[in-house]
Amino acid sequence: MGLIYLDSCLLIYLVEDRERRGSAVARAVASAEGDTFCISPLVKCECLAAPARRGDPVLRRAYQEIFAVFEGLEMPEPVFLEAASIRARFGLKTPDALHLACAQHHRCISLWTNDGRLAQAAHGLAVDILSSR
Repeated sequence: MGLIYLDSCLLIYLVEDRERRGSAVARAVASAEGDTFCISPLVKCECLAAPARRGDPVLRRAYQEIFAVFEGLEMPEPVFLEAASIRARFGLKTPDALHLACAQHHRCISLWTNDGRLAQAAHGLAVDILSSR
């Protein structure tokens, strides 16, 4: 039992791609009994960009409703400092390095993603759940 960090792409699939990838994510979440799923403010930021760009209040509300399902994690300064090291070491983009640093900071047992590069840089912490199922 532990914390599982969800990458933004997985929430996007749950909300905007329910039929294909979202259903696979929902099955994976349902199969992880006893674990707590969590998200960061960065996940919220990335998810809310599309509804803001489109001016879509219904989509924004759908995201706000799904955010409430998951535990929120803080992103204090040490997360950003570690993300800089991760970014430099593995060549990840800043958001990906921040996701990984946040998961590490909060001692998550796993970081679920659909990003193979992130999974490779995480040395076993990040799991590309759509490729592994």
